[in-house]
Amino acid sequence: MSNNETKLKSKAASIKAYSTLVYVVVIFFAILAVIPFWFMFMNATWDSFSIQSGIKLWPQIPGGIKQLITNWSNLQARASFSFPVGFLNSFIISTSATALTVYFSAMTAYGLSVYSFKGQKTLFAVIVGVMMVPTAVNITGFYREMSAMHLLGTKWPLILPAIAAPSTVFFIKQYLDTSLSKEIIEASRIDGAGEFFTFNRICLPIMVPALATQGIFSFLGSWNNFFAPSILLSKNEDKTIPLMVAQLYGDRYVDYGMIYTGLSASVFPIIVVYIFLQRYIISGVSAGGVKE
Repeated sequence: MSNNETKLKSKAASIKAYSTLVYVVVIFFAILAVIPFWFMFMNATWDSFSIQSGIKLWPQIPGGIKQLITNWSNLQARASFSFPVGFLNSFIISTSATALTVYFSAMTAYGLSVYSFKGQKTLFAVIVGVMMVPTAVNITGFYREMSAMHLLGTKWPLILPAIAAPSTVFFIKQYLDTSLSKEIIEASRIDGAGEFFTFNRICLPIMVPALATQGIFSFLGSWNNFFAPSILLSKNEDKTIPLMVAQLYGDRYVDYGMIYTGLSASVFPIIVVYIFLQRYIISGVSAGGVKE
């Protein structure tokens, strides 16, 4: 056997070993990500006493379905918890905020990517810098501003600020820099199309993978948001699913089966959304990460 053949076999063995290691690491972290959800769904089929006695890796057999129905009935009997009301509030807020985030962030990213103007780089640096500021830092000023505008206790403070989403602007701009041909914009202008027509009819379809990706992230973030709604919402009829689930911990006796059922009900819709739309996340991140 020649030295070249030996080197090729050694290199192939190294690549195979590396690939195996990568798969093992990925599978390990995937299991770590899934375990909390698995525990949550499994605990929803047990009663509170059984849950406190130890970790449940499997559903209760037999009687798991019956216990799940019992937990759900106990959950619906709570005056502070109404799944239809909480689901509708979360859906309205998340959908509205996502629509505003995606459209106006795409418009901002389009302006930063297509137009050339003085201070362009500085403006983009400011947008990136705002991404580093945590929500807790400016919540006091935001609360006072909403109070002065008489918007406290309504859904508007959770919807309107979604127009300004620095992280979404950053992602879509990076996507446009690698995927949008400036010749298309110039051709559209030569044909007499206006700027809004060019953006809405020509550029938005090109952005679909990036818009879908950021739309999913925005929807999930808004749906799971607890901090801002807990401060800005006060009426039970306006509260979202996470707020209603959090109120289940207030009693002296905590029914863990009921709580895990409520958590499962609140997470199940976004898991379904993610399962059906995950291909857009992969395609959007892949396309935005390739530099031509």
